[in-house]
Amino acid sequence: MIRTRAIVWAAVAAATAIAAALVFSRGAAIETNLLALLPNVERNPIAGRAAATLGEAGARHCIFLIGARSPDAAKELSRRFERVISAAGAFREIRAEFPPPDPRAIRDLYVSHRFHLLSDNDRHALASEPRASFIEERLRRRLYDPFRATLGVPLEQDPLGLLDNYLAALPYLQLSAALEFDDGFLLARDADRVYAVVLAELDGSPHDPPVQKRVDASLQEASAALRAIDGEATILRAGLVHYASAARETAEREVDRIGLGSLAGIVALLLLVFRSLRPLLLGLVSVVVGVCAAALATVAVFGRIHLITLVFGASLIGEAIDYSIQYFAARLDSGAAWKPWRGLRAVFPGITIAVLTSVLGYGALAASPFPALRQIALFSIVGLLMAYLTVVLLIPAFARAPAKYQPRAMLQAAAKLWARCERFRNPRARTAIVALLVLVSLPGWMRLTASDDIRLLVNPHPPLLAEEAAVRRLTGFAQGSQFFVIEGKDVEETLQREEALTARLRESVRAGALMQYQAVSDFVPSVQRQQEAYALWRQRVFAPANGLAPALAKNGFRGEVTARYVADFRRSADRPLTLEEWLPSPASVPFRHLWLGQIDNRYVSIVMPAGFGSVDTLEQAARQLPGVDLADKAGEVSRLFREYRRVGSVILLVAAVLIYAVLGWRYGPRQALAAMLPTLTAVAVTLGYCGYTGAPLTLFNVMALLLVLGVGINYVIFLHEGIERRAAALVGVLLSAATTLLSFGLLGWSTTPALGQFGATLFTGITITVILAPMLGPSSTRVRR
Repeated sequence: MIRTRAIVWAAVAAATAIAAALVFSRGAAIETNLLALLPNVERNPIAGRAAATLGEAGARHCIFLIGARSPDAAKELSRRFERVISAAGAFREIRAEFPPPDPRAIRDLYVSHRFHLLSDNDRHALASEPRASFIEERLRRRLYDPFRATLGVPLEQDPLGLLDNYLAALPYLQLSAALEFDDGFLLARDADRVYAVVLAELDGSPHDPPVQKRVDASLQEASAALRAIDGEATILRAGLVHYASAARETAEREVDRIGLGSLAGIVALLLLVFRSLRPLLLGLVSVVVGVCAAALATVAVFGRIHLITLVFGASLIGEAIDYSIQYFAARLDSGAAWKPWRGLRAVFPGITIAVLTSVLGYGALAASPFPALRQIALFSIVGLLMAYLTVVLLIPAFARAPAKYQPRAMLQAAAKLWARCERFRNPRARTAIVALLVLVSLPGWMRLTASDDIRLLVNPHPPLLAEEAAVRRLTGFAQGSQFFVIEGKDVEETLQREEALTARLRESVRAGALMQYQAVSDFVPSVQRQQEAYALWRQRVFAPANGLAPALAKNGFRGEVTARYVADFRRSADRPLTLEEWLPSPASVPFRHLWLGQIDNRYVSIVMPAGFGSVDTLEQAARQLPGVDLADKAGEVSRLFREYRRVGSVILLVAAVLIYAVLGWRYGPRQALAAMLPTLTAVAVTLGYCGYTGAPLTLFNVMALLLVLGVGINYVIFLHEGIERRAAALVGVLLSAATTLLSFGLLGWSTTPALGQFGATLFTGITITVILAPMLGPSSTRVRR
């Protein structure tokens, strides 16, 4: 029977390993996008679609600054950079030379609609100032101000300068304030260097590893080529692909370091204890089967597996091997009387209860709406179950012979340690130990602080951050993660709602709380607003009583010019500027991304704010405006982290109750409580330790405490189920704990803050649990068979 089960399971294990190798040899199943770990937090699904559209459009673009000592050198180096990068094929498009903005395209678009357009200042002045003085003052200013900046609108078409005023208020003239055009190149200047701007668009997703590798290789080649020409050449980068590539490389290094480090430590420990390759190899087989199956299940459910999950999965080795350790610990204690089915019968209740409690702990993670935790939970549950089944179905067939090595000294030392621990296994001693530990932890609890910052998911790369900061400083290009999404039933309603928002934003600009913003309605006002402007023109400028014609004649305008000006006004009565005219025009190119068009039968635009000190400024601007939503992914996720942390605390209590129910069914209520006491005390002490060290309480700490509860209880179970072979059981528990601590201890060294906190909390909690388990665990040997 054992042989038949082993053959069947060996076939399943081999098929699992082969399938995993085929899937991951292609590399396409690995995800590096951090946003894929985040939940869909937008309250408005259209806002979510808009955020995704904007993110996808921006994610493929990169900015490079090629620096040299002189403008000519910077231009020559940028040409060389463009040629090398283009030949490498990493980018769909790359451009080092740009046509200067054509003022005529902007002017020609707006001239025919000039009587529907007014700047805010002119609108207010027209409505409030005396008509005759307004016309005279605007004429004088237009004719006699030598420093007036214009886009070249002919004097006869704009004698009052109102169109010039409107155009000057638009971002066209300020678009490249930090840059200068020089012979087709965009140049930025620093104290002692000149930088030429090169823009590029990726040929694929920035989160695709092959794309990242092509970009890295092409940049290395380009850097070498530039430095061969100029040893002082500088390349500054900004773009998502560089962060994604750095994150992938870091995660791959951590997978290697944590996985190989855990493996090396586990191999050394198993060889030290068992003095045989067979337990080591069979134990690793159970781990490999578990990890392969876990990876396949994750890809099957989620489509891809994130590198953070793989880093965590590398640490799963220490826990997955616990079941085989318990089996081979029983083999050590049996000597020549060893029978594989008797050994399995001896450890089966313990490892079954242990895997059940671990699955309950990870199952609590699976209930989280946070995709990262659900993915880790699925990976862990499948991995542990497959490792457990491998121990039950496969290993007994390959461990028929008794152990040749009998570690008597080790077993005797374990027996002595158990005897000393038994002194504390009475109600009075337990109460005293728990009370002392809680008392010591109490000040730490009082110092606990919470943190729900999204940056816990980010592994900052200082060189890239410094380069991007330099690019933003030199070019003025900056795009925040917060923006407004405006929707309406048609174009007109969308523009009107956008204008209600921009009116508030202008107040914030005047108050100094906001530097600037970009909005479609500034370039194409709503028809309603344009009709209001036309009415002001008619009432305050072209009405016969206003004296426009005499004022023009007085200032040298011929009669036919005045007549043509009046005729243009009348002909344009029903010709407001429309979005359909603006979007195809060259004038819209820098701002076309602000109009997203039709999404789910709604028309959608975005407004981009810049230079604000607090998100509260933006939230206040959008408050109670219909059809206006503030897209703030970072803020929404941080708020969700806070909510999930609170929910996680409740889940921790629920998991404790479920585990108590399982243990109560097995051991009875009183003994179940004693079995949980070491782990619950460890959770309390770990919280106190976090408070003492100043480590904030985060969602990831709470989730780690869930696993301390699920994993730590295993050690008490192994000891209690192995009470009749207590010395071997204690050796097995200490060995299991050592392998787990190796894995999670190395996870604590992860440079990703979330994983580092996760690992450090687990390491602390499990260490305390394994110390307390022999002292505080249940003393009775009775169990319900």
